[in-house]
Amino acid sequence: MAKGTYSYIKWFEELKKEDIPSVGGKGANLGEMTNHGIPVPPGFCVLAKAYKDFVTQSNINKVIEDLVSKINFEDANDLEEKTAKIRNLIVETDMPVQIERDILQAYAELAELVNLNEPEVAVRSSATAEDLPDASFAGQQDTYLHIKGKENLLKNIKKCWASLWTSRATYYRHVKGFDHMSVLLSVVVQKMVNASKSGVMFTINPINNDPNEIMINASWGLGEAVVSGAVTPDEYIIDKNTLTIKEKRIAKKTVMVVREASEIGTTKVKVKDILGPGAISEPCLTDDEVKKIASMGKKIESIYKFPQDIEWAIDRDTGELYILQSRPVTTFTPQEEREPVTLEAKSEPEVLVKGLAASPGIAVGKVKIIQSINELDRVQEGDVLVTTMTNPDMVPVMKKAVAVITDEGGRTCHAAIVSREFGIPCIVGTQNATSVLEDGMVVTVDATRGVVYKGDRLIQLQGEKPKAIAQVGGATEQKIREIVEHWSPITGTKIYMNLGEPGLIDKYKDLPFDGIGLMRTEFIFTDMIGIHPIYLVKQNQGDILINRMAEGIAQVAQAIYPRPVVVRFSDFRTNEFRGLEGGDEVEPIENNPMIGWRGVSRYISPEYEEGFRLECRAIRKVREEFGLTNAWVMLPFVRNLWELDKVKSIMASEGLVQGGALKIWIMAEVPSVVMLAEEFAQKVDGISIGSNDLTQLTLGVDRDSGILNRMGYFDEQDPAVLKAIEILIAATHKYGKTCSICGQAPSVYPGFAEFLVRKGIDSISVNPDTVAYTRRLVASVEQRLMLERALDK
Repeated sequence: MAKGTYSYIKWFEELKKEDIPSVGGKGANLGEMTNHGIPVPPGFCVLAKAYKDFVTQSNINKVIEDLVSKINFEDANDLEEKTAKIRNLIVETDMPVQIERDILQAYAELAELVNLNEPEVAVRSSATAEDLPDASFAGQQDTYLHIKGKENLLKNIKKCWASLWTSRATYYRHVKGFDHMSVLLSVVVQKMVNASKSGVMFTINPINNDPNEIMINASWGLGEAVVSGAVTPDEYIIDKNTLTIKEKRIAKKTVMVVREASEIGTTKVKVKDILGPGAISEPCLTDDEVKKIASMGKKIESIYKFPQDIEWAIDRDTGELYILQSRPVTTFTPQEEREPVTLEAKSEPEVLVKGLAASPGIAVGKVKIIQSINELDRVQEGDVLVTTMTNPDMVPVMKKAVAVITDEGGRTCHAAIVSREFGIPCIVGTQNATSVLEDGMVVTVDATRGVVYKGDRLIQLQGEKPKAIAQVGGATEQKIREIVEHWSPITGTKIYMNLGEPGLIDKYKDLPFDGIGLMRTEFIFTDMIGIHPIYLVKQNQGDILINRMAEGIAQVAQAIYPRPVVVRFSDFRTNEFRGLEGGDEVEPIENNPMIGWRGVSRYISPEYEEGFRLECRAIRKVREEFGLTNAWVMLPFVRNLWELDKVKSIMASEGLVQGGALKIWIMAEVPSVVMLAEEFAQKVDGISIGSNDLTQLTLGVDRDSGILNRMGYFDEQDPAVLKAIEILIAATHKYGKTCSICGQAPSVYPGFAEFLVRKGIDSISVNPDTVAYTRRLVASVEQRLMLERALDK
């Protein structure tokens, strides 16, 4: 059928993946698949320039700019009030004649194409931007299903445009310094599939990252039920090479999403009321359908040459399979984002040092050996930082480094934790890196295996000379932007994320986490303040700490509002506090600072109480002045009940009174908290298990000892540690309190995470690079538990 001439419309067959600037990622992908013969429901894209012309030709751009100029971005209520006015303005403003004419003409041609009068369509946002390659436009991915009729179509397209102005997205553009009026949005209009069954497919097993397996999740009705987690879907594991079904788990599917009775939008209904009670436990796919879907997944993967996360549906009337969307799988780094590399195989590589692989990845760079903090300026972008052990003073140069190697330390040391958060390869506990490696020499750091090779042992697959690069499991900001709509299951166990540096929240905020379970303030102290709190008190400059600490916390709390941010008060040890300006004047020298003057014992001591009060005032500023009541607090290294009472009294005197929206958690790191778990549980809102220190003190093992780590003494899965965790979970639940864990172990050991879920942990807080994996792992464990319990009945 010949199509008309348009100024603001492109049909799918006119688009390719390179058209992201005009139709966004979703629209470009649908066009790419259409042109490769993939059965995509027909449709068109309203170009991004339509939104731009809409606001300018109607002159509402001036009103929008005026409203934006008057927003108090640190007042959450004011921000929401003014952005709501902008959204309402967009929805209520008439479209320019040419834009409306193009949309309605395309809708009429779509109706003729599918042989339906006023066909039902899906109206989806497809984010793009003009001259803003580094922008991340969260909160704009609105989708409206079963939209029918001209007026409803026009209204829902404007609702998609309006979603550019959520308070969250507007605040993000403000803090990043972007021109609000340069951000654009395309809208996808696509024939609605009357789905009898639908779901998602991964062309790689997302649980174990096996590239030879395909996973399909399926349920009755629209795929919204699967994507949102409203239903536990059937799950199929397929051999990618033979299309043989290797595993089949049929769930009890009690609800399904269907078209609203009004024929506009969707609603959730009970399966038994629509398909009969027998359908609840029946497989919704036949084996032939499973193989057909898997075969289509292989074809799509061959187009993109990368594992895909695919939404699919089977039409109720025709039985035809349709592909609704495809995007990269998050656990892999797309080829377009990195130089493909491999270890050179021409000759046996010379191994220089070996250690513990602490943050996975491979990198090439020049060695810079750092013996003291006075040498930090020697580290340049792309260097390999080599030192005895990192400390908070080294965080700024760790950001520059392409990899980190240390003589000492285990997988829970400072170097390991910070490197994983930054997404750079790290090897710890080598014993001799600073003596064996030579300053300026080029090395290859294989932090997947814990080996450092001499020279450049990487080659690009194209055979060209590589540049210094890092290849890590953590998602890049670009990748997270591309998969902002990433499918992730809803879990009963909350999946929280650990975070240190506030600036990283923009990179990670779109990962599928339920809140920040551990926000370390030490990064704020070193990067944003740099001065010892007591030194500031003596100089009558306490406001510096209050304002900068509040700024750092608010940056995170605002970005993920209303999800909670559990802020841990400073947990520097004396040797670390001495590194701050003025620290050497006020900090003692301790022989064993790991179990010395830290945590609550510091806060309640006369020598530091005034410094702690500054921290409390910063939290109060975040909650009261900025209105970010999602900021909770956590007390580290608690030893005794009486000190807990005393520190809560100090907090209350600074306006941080437990109750209502303010939650007070403590960390369980010291065995005394385990012994008196029930008593502690009655005094707080939650207990977060610090598995690193708890393991250290339960087993009497220095967590930073490379020798003991290599010998296997530091083991979070030791029966004594597991028993302690079991006691803490039971005690908190007895008194209706929450129990979380924020140590390293769940990020590293899948079996440990399964143990926690089976024991009923309320939340698990992990490093950013394992958030998506942990959520899928926890979901699979929870589904297995439900199945086991059902079979026991």
